[in-house]
Amino acid sequence: MRKPETYEFTPIEELDDTDEARDGWASDPTVGELQLEDRSALRRVAGLSTELADITEVEYRQLRLERVVLVGVWTEGSAAQADASMSELAALAETAGSEVLEALIQRRDKPDPATYIGSGKAEELRAVVLETGADTVICDGELTPAQLTALEKVVKVKVIDRTALILDIFAQHATSREGKAQVSLAQMEYMLPRLRGWGESMSRQAGGRAGGAGGGVGTRGPGETKIETDRRRIRERMSKLRREIKEMKTARDTKRARRTSSGVPAVAIVGYTNAGKSSLMNALTGAGILVQDALFATLDPTTRRAALEDGREVVFTDTVGFVRHLPTQLVEAFRSTLEEVTGADLLLHVVDGSDPLPAGQIKAVREVITDVLRESNAISPPELLVVNKIDALEPGELAQLRAQLPQAVFVSARTGAGLTELRDRLAEVLGALDVEVSVLLPYTRGDLLARIHADGRLLDSQHEEGGTRIRARVPAALAAVLSDYAHAGTAHLPG
Repeated sequence: MRKPETYEFTPIEELDDTDEARDGWASDPTVGELQLEDRSALRRVAGLSTELADITEVEYRQLRLERVVLVGVWTEGSAAQADASMSELAALAETAGSEVLEALIQRRDKPDPATYIGSGKAEELRAVVLETGADTVICDGELTPAQLTALEKVVKVKVIDRTALILDIFAQHATSREGKAQVSLAQMEYMLPRLRGWGESMSRQAGGRAGGAGGGVGTRGPGETKIETDRRRIRERMSKLRREIKEMKTARDTKRARRTSSGVPAVAIVGYTNAGKSSLMNALTGAGILVQDALFATLDPTTRRAALEDGREVVFTDTVGFVRHLPTQLVEAFRSTLEEVTGADLLLHVVDGSDPLPAGQIKAVREVITDVLRESNAISPPELLVVNKIDALEPGELAQLRAQLPQAVFVSARTGAGLTELRDRLAEVLGALDVEVSVLLPYTRGDLLARIHADGRLLDSQHEEGGTRIRARVPAALAAVLSDYAHAGTAHLPG
């Protein structure tokens, strides 16, 4: 008989948290700083349970994340990639308010279908939990309901997977009505197949003959379990949330259409979570957005208008950050927010230059964007890669990154290094997207002439009896407005 394979756990070193303020700063008491102050005002208190006696009170079993042990299964890739994934899980746990006590990783071909790490290793994990005094185990992957239940029975503490952890962070950070609705929907989609009973609160309701023993009218029948009642109520709540999100999406689409029709180029700032997108937007526009050295600090898109060096006005939109293995429930719930990407003229893709595996960040972000564009049947906008946090790099590391990403712009949103070059590149890229038009504007349309001066570049103008003959390069949206006054059919795309 073939001897069964054995697997060993490898401890992962704790994260170095010495650069907690490197993600950005603002000198004035801005709205972002006030949000950060509010977010820091309430802290989780160790030892207090948030276990619910009745899940229907909030439709979602709240997480108790205090003292945690991390566990992952390394199935593919290099050891460095496995370590980076566990380090990211530790950062997620700390962002959610937890204290990471130990991190374990197991090398095997695929996760165990029963307990994720196998029954023997589950017993070893139980010993680690007892030794450290942890009250929660977080798994670096999405567990099936059966895996979650089986592992929880062995380790005898709460077990959370990566998806539930990210959902918990989103629930803490959502501030707008739309953001809260999107997070609630994602939580319910995740929890619906994972509902299970706790004690007598999930016992069967009276029905049949049992209901006839004094229950009275309305209590007789086949009955319905408490868990079935919860599922039905959650489905009803999910339907209501979908309707609300659809209505809010209509309002968002209207605002986006209004911005598009104005002829001002739209730039969507995308990137991995904690790459410094909000810091970069603050540096470019002075927006005063919340900046925090934490994962998923920004959930609600913020739009600001700013002028480049050549006077061209640009609309910047700060979007939610991405992460490896972003839960499908979140992608679906935040689709209306992510669609800011589809209407952009340019994607400003921000990368954390201090991350040990920036290529992995770039790949993860592009995968999510591709999925969103495919679902929306939209064409991918051009992309400008921006490597941020170069102030945290050694000269040798920076030189290596420049060789790996020759087309990128290297900046530090914190110190301001490279921002002038970034603005020049933005003007260059957006200028290449302009449309050359030749129009005869009536003298009564001085408003359009003013928009050409504000948003485009005037190449030639002549005053004639019927109006002003203009040749200019303007954004595509403005070119569509000017098409009614096209002169000699010369409105065309460059090249």
